[in-house]
Amino acid sequence: IQQVFKQLFYMINAVALNNLLLRKDVCSWSTGMQLRFNISQLEEWLHGKNLQQSGAAQTLEPLIQAAQLLQLKKKTSEDAEAICSLCTSLTTQQIVKILNLYTPVNEFEERVTVAFIRDIQMHLQERNDPPQLLLDFKHVFPVLFPFNPSSITMDSIHLPASLHLEFLNKV
Repeated sequence: IQQVFKQLFYMINAVALNNLLLRKDVCSWSTGMQLRFNISQLEEWLHGKNLQQSGAAQTLEPLIQAAQLLQLKKKTSEDAEAICSLCTSLTTQQIVKILNLYTPVNEFEERVTVAFIRDIQMHLQERNDPPQLLLDFKHVFPVLFPFNPSSITMDSIHLPASLHLEFLNKV
């Protein structure tokens, strides 16, 4: 059950983050607030179902960081440093893409300046990120089956003749 929810939450993360990276109309402060609220609801649900050890919440980390990126101030060099230290699960390319797509919704917000984006790129140039922008939402985590040793010993097993397994020899 834990592995199923980890996979499901990864898919939620990948589809939501990919939509954020491809749609200019959702890259805003208010979307960041909405995302963070919805993610906290998912985390509470996991906690309520006693699934916090499943790793499902950790698969949402890139989406959480993207939501926080949308909510942070984006003006000074200190803001750039804060973004770089906060967004460790996002690649440089993803951070820059979200900043480029950022669209102010009201008059209190401003577009992200080109100088600020260059500052971010300078701070992140030493990162060795993969070149891909979008997440692979078809990624499948390996299924792990717990090993439960049997109390039955092999020498006590009787093989019926009707199975035609004469080629097997007991050692």
